[in-house]
Amino acid sequence: MFEFVRKHTRLFQFILLILILPSFALVGMQGYTSFMDGSNSGVATVNGRKITQAEADAAHRDQVERMRRQMPNLDAKLLDSPEVRRESLDGLVRERVMQAAAEKQHLVVSDERLQSLFLNDPQFAFLRNADGSINKSLIAAQGMSSQMFVERLRQDLTLRQVSAGVAGLTVSAEANATVAFDALLQQREVQLQRFDAKDFAARIEPTDAQIEAFYKDPANAAQFQLAESAQIQYLVLDLEALKAGVSVNEEDLRKYFEENAARFSVAEERRASHILIKSEKGAAAADRAKAKAQAEELLSQVRKTPASFAEVAKKNSQDEGSAPNGGDLDFFGRGAMVKPFEDAAYALKKGEISNIVESDFGFHVIQLTGVRGGDKKSFESVRSDIEADVRKQLAQKRFSEAAEQFSNMVYEQSDSLQPAADKFKLALSTATVQRNPAPGATGPLASAKLLDAVFGNEALRNKRNTEAVETGSNQLAAARVVQHNPSHLQPLADVKVQVRAQLVRKLAIAEAVKAGEARLATLKKDGDLAGLSAPVLVSRAMPRDLPRKVLDGILAVDTSKLPTFVGVDAGEGVFVVASLNKVLPRDPAVVDAKRAAQQYAQAWNAAESEAFFEAMKTRFKVNVKAAAPAASSATR
Repeated sequence: MFEFVRKHTRLFQFILLILILPSFALVGMQGYTSFMDGSNSGVATVNGRKITQAEADAAHRDQVERMRRQMPNLDAKLLDSPEVRRESLDGLVRERVMQAAAEKQHLVVSDERLQSLFLNDPQFAFLRNADGSINKSLIAAQGMSSQMFVERLRQDLTLRQVSAGVAGLTVSAEANATVAFDALLQQREVQLQRFDAKDFAARIEPTDAQIEAFYKDPANAAQFQLAESAQIQYLVLDLEALKAGVSVNEEDLRKYFEENAARFSVAEERRASHILIKSEKGAAAADRAKAKAQAEELLSQVRKTPASFAEVAKKNSQDEGSAPNGGDLDFFGRGAMVKPFEDAAYALKKGEISNIVESDFGFHVIQLTGVRGGDKKSFESVRSDIEADVRKQLAQKRFSEAAEQFSNMVYEQSDSLQPAADKFKLALSTATVQRNPAPGATGPLASAKLLDAVFGNEALRNKRNTEAVETGSNQLAAARVVQHNPSHLQPLADVKVQVRAQLVRKLAIAEAVKAGEARLATLKKDGDLAGLSAPVLVSRAMPRDLPRKVLDGILAVDTSKLPTFVGVDAGEGVFVVASLNKVLPRDPAVVDAKRAAQQYAQAWNAAESEAFFEAMKTRFKVNVKAAAPAASSATR
């Protein structure tokens, strides 16, 4: 069957073309594409409105960017995990639920409230310029324009109004907090005796018969298996490989330099001082005229004696941020100031003083005190960077055509990768791989898709090339199995040392538990504490290096009758016997009463807010179709 398909490739292409064209005519190109890539498939619905996969992906990208800005060194693989993707989707669902509630309640935020909040709320101080305008450079660093920032702020405030009636209103009595924290942090005086498997291992000498029986036990066989593997050859077609074959000439490089002159210039920045007489745009005409007259009087003063500008600004400017510095605004680039201010500053020469400049904040008198930047780098100084850019662009243009040729060649000449290697001048690499990427694997060998193809029936059974698989951005790889090594049990002679060590550990753990249980029995019988440690206080806040299982076991004991005794198998070959002598209240140094009440209220407030959100999810009929990721072993 496969041989027939290979020999009649063009026939099958023609048949597929006939089948596909009518579908385009019926549903259109865009609908067909959306159907194929699933980008418009719903992953959740809120209030009858669908959240598409594309929207969920966009929300995930936004969250990833926020996390990268906060933690630049965070491993990118962690950000693409099912858990993080589910968090992104849950956040989007929460936002849509709150939007639905806001629409239902007709909640809005006026422009006046937005303006007042931005100008007066301390949390936005770092986003304000000295004249009260938005610092566009900081906003741009977050990937937003000024208008996007305003709309995002409006949306956030609107959504906050939905839960404002619940959040922050929880009241808790100090007595309730005391009871809760006492239950969590009360201290217990204990004496301990530890039985560790490693202390019993030296006296255990298993026989050859025991070792062989342990080795043959199906329950232990997996420990001594060699995992399935395959020795492969593989080729990688990517931009780096294509760049090597790209040639560029000097004329193209110089043309690129001229067309991208802005990239190779240092942006001009200007330094200015100003005197501001405040007058909001909506103020009465008489008040505006009075403010302007005051500014004109100050302009007259500084025009007569320009050297007095700083002193006049200190005494008269109503810009609280710059007045103490003589009106100095430091260096700023284009887009940092409101437009009338920027236009005036960039029209001045160093040392000149402007006419009265009117803005939404009032009337300004500006003195230009410095200019820097605006220099253009020479072609020679950036030639290597330009060549790298041009090579990359040309390689990207070639990639789609080369990718199609590469895919066809490794499929049509499926008994060897050498023809593709020769045509595209690629290095043929070798590796030994397993079904799952090895820890620390990078590039194509870290691609689960390529490994799935390697261990597919066609590649393993017939030793044919895999199809070309996308293993990264602008990267294709194809592989061929040279030798397949099925999973198999290693001979006992090769692993006898490991088998003996595992058996000794198993027997030593059993001996430790046996000895611990025997000590517990005698302790309950005669109460003799010989061999136990000196008394120590333990609590959740001070676990004293106790394993979690042991601490939980001690804190779970009935304290109605003391002393009492307990034995806990802590795992990892450790058994602990404990005598519980006293129960003491929590240490006030750990959490004082006032702080405990605050934390208790915060916990209840969080619970109330979450309960409110769950009620909103029910009200607005939330349906999340994406399955929650399975808990990792570390969190079970």
